[in-house]
Amino acid sequence: MKCNGAEIVIKLLEEQDIQKLAGIPGGCNLPLYNALSKSRKIQHILARHEQGAGFIAQGMARTTGKAAVCFATSGPGVTNLLTAIADAKLDSIPIVAITGQIPSFLLGTDAFQEVDTFGLAIPITKHNFYVSSAKDLFHIIPEAFRVAEEGRPGPVIVDIPKDVQLEELEIDNWPAHVTKSDSNLLKNNSIDINDIKKIAQMINESKKPLLYIGGGILHSNSSNYLREFAKKSNIPVASTLMGLGCFPSDDKLSLGMLGMHGAPYTNLILRETDLLIAFGVRFDDRATGNISEFCPKASIIHVDIDPAELDKNKLTKFSVAADIQIVLKELIPLIKEDGREEWSKEVATIKKSNPLPVTDYYNFYQPINLIRQIGSLLTPDTIITTDVGQHQMWVAQAYPFQHPRTLLTSGGLGTMGFGLPVAIGAALANPSKKVVCISGDGSILMNIQELATLADHNLNITVIVINNGGLGMVRQLQELFFDENYIATKFECKPDFTSIAKSFGLKGYDLKDDKNPSNTLKRILSESGPCVINIPVDSKEMVMPIVPPGAGNHEMIGSE
Repeated sequence: MKCNGAEIVIKLLEEQDIQKLAGIPGGCNLPLYNALSKSRKIQHILARHEQGAGFIAQGMARTTGKAAVCFATSGPGVTNLLTAIADAKLDSIPIVAITGQIPSFLLGTDAFQEVDTFGLAIPITKHNFYVSSAKDLFHIIPEAFRVAEEGRPGPVIVDIPKDVQLEELEIDNWPAHVTKSDSNLLKNNSIDINDIKKIAQMINESKKPLLYIGGGILHSNSSNYLREFAKKSNIPVASTLMGLGCFPSDDKLSLGMLGMHGAPYTNLILRETDLLIAFGVRFDDRATGNISEFCPKASIIHVDIDPAELDKNKLTKFSVAADIQIVLKELIPLIKEDGREEWSKEVATIKKSNPLPVTDYYNFYQPINLIRQIGSLLTPDTIITTDVGQHQMWVAQAYPFQHPRTLLTSGGLGTMGFGLPVAIGAALANPSKKVVCISGDGSILMNIQELATLADHNLNITVIVINNGGLGMVRQLQELFFDENYIATKFECKPDFTSIAKSFGLKGYDLKDDKNPSNTLKRILSESGPCVINIPVDSKEMVMPIVPPGAGNHEMIGSE
C-alpha cells in the first residue's frame, strides 16, 4: 500500500479518534486537505481566521479534557495561530496544531510565506516537532497527543514541510496503534504514602484550614473528590478564575474567587487561615496580590502535577508533585470528620459583614444583577464562555457555576477575542448543551468574523454583548490609577451588533430601551439556535472590589 505523508497524518488522526478539526487551507498544507477530503471520520470546521481555528480547538479541548486539533498553513497562517497557542500554554490546554511548511529544500531562502515556525513556537508550546521525513510521522503524531495530554497538559505544534506531506512510502504493515492505556501515565503518577500521611496530619491538626484550588482540579477530573474531601472536614474553598465550577458556588463552604477582583470576604478570610491547602494552583499574581502579604498566618501545603510550580512563587511548608486526583483518593480516608464549629462561625461572620458590593439591586442593566439574572435563566450544565475585560470579572464574581468545565475563559494570557470561537468549539464537542458567550463590545470585535463559522454550523450558541461603548477595564484602571486621564478607551464608532448578526444570517436582538428587558431576555434564552443579544450598560460601571498594583489582597478598594 502506498501512502503519502499527508495521508499518513489523516489516518493517524483517525486513530486518535479525532472527529472534528478546525483550520484554514493554504498553499503549504493543501496536501493535508487533499487527504482530509477522503476521510469519512473527520469533519473539517472552516474558520475565518487561524486564531479562530486555534480557539475552536481550545473549546473542544477545554470541555472534553482531550487533545483537539487545528490546521494552519505556513507564514501568516502560523503567525495568526500563535496567540491561540500561547493562550493554551498559559492555561494548560491540550491541543495539537498541525502546520504546513514550505518545501524543505527552500528553507532559509525567504521563500513565499516562509516563517520559522519551530523557533517561534519554542517559548509558547509544551513541545513542538519539525518533521523531516514521512516515516517519522508514525512516531511523531501519537507522541504529540501523548505530550499534549500527559502530566500538565499543553499545546504541541507539528510542522510538516510540503514535500514531506507529498513524500510517498510503501507500507506493508501499518504500525499498531498504541492506546493511552499502554502509556506510562499511571506508573508515573505513583506517590509516596508517607507524603499523604504528613498532609493528613497537618490538616487534622489545623484549626483554620482553607482550600485554595485552581485549574489542576479541572485537569485531573478531581471535582467529586474535592467535594467529598472539603465536606468531610468542613474546609472552606476559595478558587482561582480557572478553578471556578470545580466546587458548587451555592455550597456554604464556597468562598468564590479570590484575588484582584475576589469578593471582599474571600480575601479577608484568607488572612485568617492557619493552613492553606493549595491544590492545582500556581500562586499567580492575580490570585495572590502582593505575595509577601498573602495568607500571612498560614503554613502552606502545595500539590501540583508540575514540579516546576512548587516553591516557584511562594515558599511552602510541604509540597508534592503528583496527580491531585490520586492524592485526594488517598487523603480522604485519612482526614478526620470535623465540624470545625469555631472556624465555620468565624467564616460565616466575615462573609456576612463583607459581601460583594452591588450599587442598585433593582437595576436590570447593573452588571452584577445582569449576570445573576442570566445565571438564573440557564440550566447548571450550560457552558459559559467569556472574553476578557470587565464582563469576564463580573461573570467570575456573580455567575452561579455548579459544575466543572462549564466556564471557559482565558485565565493566563487574558486574550480578547477568545469567547466566540471557543464557544463554537464547545458547541461542536457538546451538541446537546446550550452554550452562552458573554462578551464585551471591545472583545467581540477581535474575532467577530467567526459569526460566519457559527452561521455555517447553526450551533446552539447565544452571544451576549455587554456593551459599554469602549474598553471598560482599561478605562477603569485609568480612572483609579492614572488620575482619570482617559485615553484610547472610548469608541467613536458604535457598531450595530443586531444588524451585524443579521448580516451573517443570525438572529439579532437589542435590549436598549426595552420596556421589560427581563422578560425579553428570558424569552430569548429559552430559544435554541444561534443569536446575538446587545445589552447596553453604563460606561462608568466598574468591577469592584479591586486590589491596587503591588498591594496585598486585604488592601482592596471599592469593597464597601
